[in-house]
Amino acid sequence: MKSLIYQLACWGFLLLNSSNAQDIGYARTVLDTLCSPSMHGRGYVKNGDQIASDFIVSEFKRIGLKPVDRRYFQPFSFPVNTFPGKMHLALDDRPMKPGEEFIISAGSPGIKGTYDVVNCSEDDMLEKDKFIKLVKNAKGKFIVVSPSKRVMIPDETNTINEWKAFLIYADENPAAGTIFITYEKLTWDASTKLLTKPSFIVSADSSFGEIKTITTEVENKYLKKYTSRNVIGMITGSEKADSFLVFTAHYDHLGRMGEETYFPGANDNASGIAMLLNLAKHYSENPPRFSMLFIAFSGEEAGLVGSKHYTEHPVIPLQKIRFLLNFDISGTGDEGIQVVNGSVFKPSFDRLTSMNLEMQTLQQVKIRGTACNSDHCPFYEKDVPCFFIYTLGGIKAYHDVWDRSQTLPFTEFENYFRLMVAFINGF
Repeated sequence: MKSLIYQLACWGFLLLNSSNAQDIGYARTVLDTLCSPSMHGRGYVKNGDQIASDFIVSEFKRIGLKPVDRRYFQPFSFPVNTFPGKMHLALDDRPMKPGEEFIISAGSPGIKGTYDVVNCSEDDMLEKDKFIKLVKNAKGKFIVVSPSKRVMIPDETNTINEWKAFLIYADENPAAGTIFITYEKLTWDASTKLLTKPSFIVSADSSFGEIKTITTEVENKYLKKYTSRNVIGMITGSEKADSFLVFTAHYDHLGRMGEETYFPGANDNASGIAMLLNLAKHYSENPPRFSMLFIAFSGEEAGLVGSKHYTEHPVIPLQKIRFLLNFDISGTGDEGIQVVNGSVFKPSFDRLTSMNLEMQTLQQVKIRGTACNSDHCPFYEKDVPCFFIYTLGGIKAYHDVWDRSQTLPFTEFENYFRLMVAFINGF
């Protein structure tokens, strides 16, 4: 507890010294703090999400946001699979680097041992009888699937994906586990379910020949009822206190994959929290006409759990929300921004694009229809008018160990912020 109090004091000192700087300076400090090793990737190992939420509520208080019903926190529980301990994989005698050369499927159970290997390719999966025989011969072994070197037609891709799902999920698969080798970027996720056997994804950039054995040791901990919390603060409107503009962003990320590897989650979504806190700071200093609610969600990476919980247990009636803006991935902007639900709430979208042209802030404001891919979705499903906005262009790091604060450019953050303030002030 003492170390946590000390951390919060240090964060408060750093942010207080940056509070009079430009918005980008404050945003950068928020970003660096949320992506620091002490946050453990803001996931569900070593209470990373709890530490992050403590930081956010300390900022809410410092900025001047008030709690709703005397509480900043809204707790909720959900199941989640975690990897707090050993994370080792070696192909033959060559150890792989976790996060850089391999990832484990998020729902995998723990495993330890050395296993013989049955090698196959994606092309083998297109020969049903051959592949079924291969799987039957893999009892107690690991199946290693190498990628095809040719371009697949859609039907072939569908067949391969179905067989891959069989290897991961089917109880009829007698293998001890599976390794998929890929030319694609390693992209991790979170899982609320526990699988019966482990699977790994290994980068094809790690050069090796045909594999004979694999050695692995993975420690998992499946948490049936993990408690996290949303962070909520508000500013009372000077004219229309009973009508709300709501701003949301999720603060959780993927956390740790073993003892040594963590996913910083700079663009996804420390950048969105930086935007949220910048707006909170701005409107605390410039009192708005409407009341404003600022919500930092947890559980987004586990399936929008925090925002779903909020919409079932709202601290203000949902019908009092005039409009909601959700910020998820706010750290680039080289090619402008994308507005999910832009085609649904067209008058608001048209107003935003007109402002962008007049102010000459961003390269483009791109329209998109509905998509249930971030925390706006549970609100939209309950008829709350809302946009989900994310930046376009720039670095491609996403759900990987390279999504770091040191390399996130915040290319158009200041212009993006200016445009948002102008748009919000138009309500």
